[in-house]
Amino acid sequence: MKAIFPYRQMGKIAARNAAEIKDSNWFLGCETLDRDYADYDQYKEYLCPLGIKTLRLQGGWAKTEKARGIYDWQWLDHIIEDAVGRGLRPWLQTGYGNPIYPGAGGENLGAGMPLSEAGLAAYERWVEQMVARYADKVFEWEVWNEPNFGDNKVNTPEITADFNIRTARIIKRIQPEARISALALGHMDIDYVERFFRYLKGQNACGLFHNVTYHDYAYNPDGNKLAVYKLRQVVEKYAPGLILRQGENGAPSEGNAGGALADYDWTETSQAKWDVRRMLENLGNDIQCSIFSIAEMQYKGNGPIQKKNVKGLLRTNAQNQVTGCKQAYYAVQNVTAVFDDSLERIRNASYTNNLTEDDGNRYWISTDRSIAVYGYQHKESKKRIYTIWRDDSIPEDESKVTFSDFAFGKSGFEDPVLVDVLTGGVYEIPADQKGREGTIDRFRKIPVYDSPVLIAERSLIPCSML
Repeated sequence: MKAIFPYRQMGKIAARNAAEIKDSNWFLGCETLDRDYADYDQYKEYLCPLGIKTLRLQGGWAKTEKARGIYDWQWLDHIIEDAVGRGLRPWLQTGYGNPIYPGAGGENLGAGMPLSEAGLAAYERWVEQMVARYADKVFEWEVWNEPNFGDNKVNTPEITADFNIRTARIIKRIQPEARISALALGHMDIDYVERFFRYLKGQNACGLFHNVTYHDYAYNPDGNKLAVYKLRQVVEKYAPGLILRQGENGAPSEGNAGGALADYDWTETSQAKWDVRRMLENLGNDIQCSIFSIAEMQYKGNGPIQKKNVKGLLRTNAQNQVTGCKQAYYAVQNVTAVFDDSLERIRNASYTNNLTEDDGNRYWISTDRSIAVYGYQHKESKKRIYTIWRDDSIPEDESKVTFSDFAFGKSGFEDPVLVDVLTGGVYEIPADQKGREGTIDRFRKIPVYDSPVLIAERSLIPCSML
């Protein structure tokens, strides 16, 4: 992609392999393998270079138990063993249902959970077998996927909560150290969340879970802050300390495709902007973030989605073969290369319209447009990075740059550079556009657009020089 900043480019962000990263905020969606909508072997070589260590996978009861009491684990063994062999961490979901048992739920998104006595007993046997089989390789679990998808009236919050408890207790009995994700909310429904957690607390079961997952496909990736704030309030009310994890995040790369957010003229550029904005917005608000997904998926069968889902970072053909990397793949690489667990968020980095030396870590902007700003510092060196982008609209294909002045209190920059997350470009900030007044670092005419830019200490940016 052509550079859009009028500055001298010094280099580009150098991608980091997952093996080079100890830990981070990021998870990667490798879903739908249980229904053959994608093919793990076609994209496995692209996993580690993306720089994400944990993969979200679905257990696929119906694919494993096609005849009652006979489990064929070969397909899942292959995926788990390959991923672990690459140094990756599977995060495995215990869904969906299995139609070979009456009342055992369905195989597709939106299908009900097992409810009959026979269906629940068969489900529990499968979960028990799966957890025991992978207990030395899988330590992250999730119970079900989007129980409230499409306003599903069968999966009430109480039924869903009871099902989560039933599943979590099986997992914990076999693997006490397991970290289990609750809920996997399909769309924001605060009443559903309230009833779910009220039931959990009534059963003294909140402690079974490590985090709570939700999926929220908003056209503007920054447009769900109020709903997430309300979600956090409910979780803290019933289960203080439970971690928020956005279990699916992603935008299509073209319009009128399958799945969420179809009604917009998406492009590979607007998709990439959406993905990195949502990643960095989540990071700035202490929310773990899973990218949906690694590759495009060929939806088929009797499910509610009948079109190809093009939210993947990789293009695929009708045979699920990878035909190339999208711009989003490289943009996500840029995020993962910079933002790992060596950084911590600056907790009191808030806006003020009159920045003084007594304001500590606060910042000032020369515009009243809605601009997202989050600050981070290296845990050891205390060197800093600030993320900046316009957050008031859906990302566009065109990149319309405006220029604003910024000031940061006590940031202590020594060699600041400007970074375009979308392209990975690392730029020199001209001497006449940066300076320090006491403990305040000031920057003039910094380019801002609907994708993140960084003002960062140069030493914090892994960079290949031009």
